[in-house]
Amino acid sequence: MLTLQAQLLNRLEQRESEGILRKLKIGKASIDFCSNDYLGLTRDQTFQQQILKTALENPKSLMGSTGSRLISGNTETTMQVESFLAENHGNKSALLFPSGYKANLALFSCIAQRNDTILVDEYVHRSVHDGCLLSNATKWKFKHNDLDHLESLLKKMKGNTLIAIESLYSMDGDFAPLEDIAELAFRYQANLIVDEAHALGVFGKGLVYQNQLQNKVFATIATYGKAMGLNGAAVLGSRVLKEYLINFASPFIYSTAASDFQSLSIRASYKYMDEHPDLAIRLQKNIEYFRSHQVHSISQEKSPIQIVQFPSSTKLRQAVTALSAIDIETYSVFAPTVKPGLERLRICLHQFNSFAEIDRLCRIIKQHQYV
Repeated sequence: MLTLQAQLLNRLEQRESEGILRKLKIGKASIDFCSNDYLGLTRDQTFQQQILKTALENPKSLMGSTGSRLISGNTETTMQVESFLAENHGNKSALLFPSGYKANLALFSCIAQRNDTILVDEYVHRSVHDGCLLSNATKWKFKHNDLDHLESLLKKMKGNTLIAIESLYSMDGDFAPLEDIAELAFRYQANLIVDEAHALGVFGKGLVYQNQLQNKVFATIATYGKAMGLNGAAVLGSRVLKEYLINFASPFIYSTAASDFQSLSIRASYKYMDEHPDLAIRLQKNIEYFRSHQVHSISQEKSPIQIVQFPSSTKLRQAVTALSAIDIETYSVFAPTVKPGLERLRICLHQFNSFAEIDRLCRIIKQHQYV
């Protein structure tokens, strides 16, 4: 019998042979069409100075919180920022978490009970699936953005039903039909949960807020590690939901609280975004310019995530090699992660990308993409 160490090694070697072994790498100075820094806040020197000013004015906030929020880690600062977030999003309450992953894990692990059902879009974030695994509820997948399939499942439901979606998906760079799904949820008395990770900042306070759907959405996950240039997340919803999570969400109850600096930085990011609407406008101009090159993206026109498919791994690898040679960084997805023939280049556009950089990117894609 193989030792545990040998079994682990075998699994790693199998992944390496399949070309899907993950490895950590240090980002190099390159032309960025890869990161989630859609508004460029992580490289914005004015924003950096504001965050530094926050730290200098609140030096104690940089230190650890000393415990979970139910023991010694709760502060007036964090509670004030949560009130600020709730008010800004038009919700009754907000509860902060260290990351979007942990927010989803906390929410989905405790919100549904044994006789309840969670219906998840097949492309929803992994953290949602992991949260469901910790739940006693039944999880069913529905086909991506397929309203008919979703409704067919809703007709079969007994007990409480939750619907889990993203407002903007990173897999295909497409949007959920939010208003239609909200209407279905209302019709079948289901509870809609929307992950706004890729929409927040790109579309102001998110698409739930933009479409004024707060009263039709049970919970919204606002994530700050992408366009907002920071880390952390918040679950937005009713006061009852917040109190329930405080009492039943293990990832919240048993985790050391984040520092006050995280909370203060999140508030600063919202204010900076409000003061600089030009960032999102420039991003949309870059998206329009990219799409004007007609590289056959399968994504929707306003999405900062543009997916370009290739007919084979060979053609995709050739394109990636050519892009790397001129220091352009993208993210490539090969089979078996996707079906053969659906190999793809995931391109993230940012407000700081120049038209010249987009020209270079599209020229290489066209040289290698099957049209």
